[in-house]
Amino acid sequence: MKNVLVRIKQYRSAASGAEHGVLDFILSSPEEAAQYNVRQLADAAYSSPSTVVRLCKKLGFEGYRDLQKSLLCELAMRRQLQQRNEQYIGHNGQVAEVVNAVTYRNIASLEDSMQLADVETVQKSVDLICQANSILLFGLGASYLVAQDAYLKFLRTDKPCSCCNDVHSQYLLARNAKPTDVAIIISYSGGTEEIIRCARDLQSQGTPIIAITRFKNSALTQLATCCLYVVAMEQLFRSGAMSSRISQLNMIDILYTLYLDHNFSRNVRYLAHTQIQKLPETE
Repeated sequence: MKNVLVRIKQYRSAASGAEHGVLDFILSSPEEAAQYNVRQLADAAYSSPSTVVRLCKKLGFEGYRDLQKSLLCELAMRRQLQQRNEQYIGHNGQVAEVVNAVTYRNIASLEDSMQLADVETVQKSVDLICQANSILLFGLGASYLVAQDAYLKFLRTDKPCSCCNDVHSQYLLARNAKPTDVAIIISYSGGTEEIIRCARDLQSQGTPIIAITRFKNSALTQLATCCLYVVAMEQLFRSGAMSSRISQLNMIDILYTLYLDHNFSRNVRYLAHTQIQKLPETE
């Protein structure tokens, strides 16, 4: 099932004026909107059927009927979870409530990211990783920590990979990239100036780009070969990347697990070979 409300929220900031009416109506009255045909929805949102259909395709649906079916399923699932989740949404500074609120947001970001996952795009991304001579990892701030996590994982399987902790080294990594490499760029906003500069250099080198980013048309998504979308239950202006980082780490885990499965016997041998022995436990 494709998550309609998540896609709308992620896309809304990039929507045109004509699209805003449709998006806002669905967000404010999803139960009502789900019962309308395309003409009824257009009338209720003071728009046109053609605008609604085009918008559906921009959101990743085949057409209005596909969006409507997904919305009905999504609302049914959310009704089942709503009562359980409501108690965790807010907090007033109490430790127990903060624990619940942060944990719920992280769980919700993972669930919503799962709904955005396109199986064909994930498979294409894994194929690019398997075929590449080396993996080049890019990210800044909290996204760099996700890139470093990916680096340590793929290193266990003897897959050549590079991950630099300063932006100037990342510039050089991008400019020295080859078409036989694959780049994984991690950027929730998709608009960080330094990251876009790396992406442009990678594109000029003919290096395929896998972007792990939010569901929105951005400078990064326009340059990427594959876009793997994640959701964060936080604003872009925030005290620190929290649920966005969890969603990005989860996407790395998905890619890594599928990569392991691709050549399981070989990778298991390397995992065993690179296992670092622990000291025996003492009583």
